[in-house]
Amino acid sequence: MTTRRNFLQNSATMLGGGLLASAVNNNAFALYKKRIAPSDQLNIGAIGINGMGWADVTAALKIPGVNLAAVCDIDKNVIVKRLADLSKMNVDASKVKTYTDYRQLLNQKDIDAVIIGTPDHWHALIMMDACAAGKDVYVEKPVGNSIGECHAMVAAQQYYNKVVQAGQWQRSQQHFKDAVDFVQSGQLGNIRTVKVWCYQGRMKPGPVVADTPPPPGVDYNTWLGPAIKRPFNASRFHFNFRWFWDYAGGLMTDWGVHLLDYGLLGMKSPIPKSVSALGGRFAYPDLYEETPDTLTTLYEFDGFNMVWDSAMGIDNGSYDRDHGIAYIGNNGTLILNRGGWEVIEEKQSQHKVAKPFVKSSDNGLDLHMQNFVNVVKSRKMEDLHCPIQAGAHVATVAQMGNIAFKSGKKLEWNQSTNAFTDNNINKQYMMKEYHNGYKLPKV
Repeated sequence: MTTRRNFLQNSATMLGGGLLASAVNNNAFALYKKRIAPSDQLNIGAIGINGMGWADVTAALKIPGVNLAAVCDIDKNVIVKRLADLSKMNVDASKVKTYTDYRQLLNQKDIDAVIIGTPDHWHALIMMDACAAGKDVYVEKPVGNSIGECHAMVAAQQYYNKVVQAGQWQRSQQHFKDAVDFVQSGQLGNIRTVKVWCYQGRMKPGPVVADTPPPPGVDYNTWLGPAIKRPFNASRFHFNFRWFWDYAGGLMTDWGVHLLDYGLLGMKSPIPKSVSALGGRFAYPDLYEETPDTLTTLYEFDGFNMVWDSAMGIDNGSYDRDHGIAYIGNNGTLILNRGGWEVIEEKQSQHKVAKPFVKSSDNGLDLHMQNFVNVVKSRKMEDLHCPIQAGAHVATVAQMGNIAFKSGKKLEWNQSTNAFTDNNINKQYMMKEYHNGYKLPKV
């Protein structure tokens, strides 16, 4: 008799053979799933389904054999909307259980894995609780809202030995891998500087509005969770949580973990030796935000520097791109972003390294989710494209930049103690204080 675990492992072989879920329509998936007994499907639950969490669910449901067993959100209006969306996707929404308390979802025994798409300040607590409940986890970036949380999340994955994939889906795109291979081939010559930038003209904070009661259907106290108690304000809620230190870290942790990740990967870099940052609320001083809308951060490594440059309200970034990574070498500069990559030859170079633009040709999110599902089934942890250790690494680097900005100091990192050399900085910034009776589990 085929057991559930045997089925999951056997079906991983089929998925690993190159079936691209995005190439098959919803009707085909529905027909495929009808041939699989419900007990043999990979059952997932989703916690936080308003934004990127729902994009993750949509990607997961493209994969044959994946079944959405439950959703959880503190906003009942979002749940109603997503159940309607499921019906449009030929998914029987009546079979999907709904919760407003994630702990109840984790108690649902038939769920194998969970997707965490909540605001950042909830990532660590839910991920650690999910692992303790025996679930594998796909957790959105940045994995932790502090360096201390990143450490704790890695420790939890190792203790419970669960599959934990960070949602940095660029790691599953072929053109990013090809570009890094070129960087590491040595053809660019000595790379002195890596520039990473993110100019987001579409992004701006919310207006300054009065505090109000939470909207009907919103469990605001649960949304706050471990964050400090504050009155409800519409401009701090849903998408705009990104611009407040209680819940997130601005563009540095929203986009930075994607882009800094490839700066670090290309250079095979550990934690930087030092970091300093300057910026402020220069674009929208009259709107409601705490994080800087303009920020320049300098990371020092052995043999090169990495520069982070971000701005809200502007699209005209470096090399006429609104985001990217530039590896600047003696022979040429490789420019990489979500659209593709190219190499611009240095005018004085004697080496022919110019390479015309190579356009992206795949769907990174779909491939990233498929990779997660494959590893959940195969249990081959080494096949994960972005394990929690990698997500924690880049999240730590991003948090370092924010800490340098908030402290106004040039900070040095001690590799042996895995902390800043300034103990006062460590005490003040390494770990976010938990409020309202919440505590991060110890493992």
